[in-house]
Amino acid sequence: MPPDDAAAFQQKVVLDAATAVTALGVSLGDRLGLYRALAGAGPLTPAELARRTATAEVYIHEWLHAQVGAGYLEHDEDKDRFLLTDAHAAVLASPDAVTSGVGIYQVLQSLFRSEDELLQAFRTGRGIGWDAHDATLYPGIGRFFRPKYTANIVSNWLPALEGVVEKLTVGATVADVGCGVGYSTLLMAEAFPESVFFGTDYHPASIERARMLAEERGLDHRVRFEVAAADSIPGPGQGRGFDLVTFFDCLHDMGDPLTAARRVREVLAEDGTWMLVEPNGKPLPSQNTSAPGRLFMAVSPVLCLPSALAQEGPYALGNHSGEDALREIATEAGFTGWRLAAETPANAIYEVHR
Repeated sequence: MPPDDAAAFQQKVVLDAATAVTALGVSLGDRLGLYRALAGAGPLTPAELARRTATAEVYIHEWLHAQVGAGYLEHDEDKDRFLLTDAHAAVLASPDAVTSGVGIYQVLQSLFRSEDELLQAFRTGRGIGWDAHDATLYPGIGRFFRPKYTANIVSNWLPALEGVVEKLTVGATVADVGCGVGYSTLLMAEAFPESVFFGTDYHPASIERARMLAEERGLDHRVRFEVAAADSIPGPGQGRGFDLVTFFDCLHDMGDPLTAARRVREVLAEDGTWMLVEPNGKPLPSQNTSAPGRLFMAVSPVLCLPSALAQEGPYALGNHSGEDALREIATEAGFTGWRLAAETPANAIYEVHR
């Protein structure tokens, strides 16, 4: 490599390192309430921010400088005041906003704590179970996915499916598989009060949290959460099948997605729909140069792939295997109908029929 090329690449590596350390600063800012204190407050000095957040000014001074360097805050150098704009506050300080983007930093806390386990996994080829990570992972995953689910599931993705919204409006039975802490399930339940929902996940702590959320929102009378693996999800009973089965960003985490798909077909009504939502990633690295694509590829070997390998199934898809691989699994499971119903930069939504 010519010296100039090496020097240019070195600068990229240094910049990536700066981004990685910035992630730690963002996580601290989130946990300490620094962004929330800055939001809507106008320009603040380090001393003012420190007083509002019961933190040490000496640390806040340096944190603010780092945030300016990263492009997260604006700085009036003459008055030494720092501003979080409304646009940036919608990403950093508003957990319920559809633009919220800080949940991934809670996920990163857990992943960095798993480095030693990942080191051994890379050497042995063994997996790391979803339930084997630090406890910060699970609420972080919920925070990460919640904004885009809030923005899309009810208003965009379900309407893209043929006849599904009509069924949900008059009363349908729905299984949300791999539901995690239940945000996707509860969003649908709130939008369609005539329908009944069953959320399942193999992680007990997530299901416990989902049950608490359902009770808090007054939905526990028609939303039930159960601990169950995807290949053994219970049917709705009474000799009927589910009108809708949903998988939100979870099939690629399973060691045996084919058996899971076969189980979906077993519990799905004859005229039912399987909505399969997966990362909108492509098999080739050159096809994943967008911000979501880069994130998919970065997360895959440290979270998604290890989870699948830990289940010792016949597959380890990774999170950007692409449409052809997913469709092949559905076809082998016996499904005959497949359609890309909708997509965003981050997700592809497939409509699958018996």
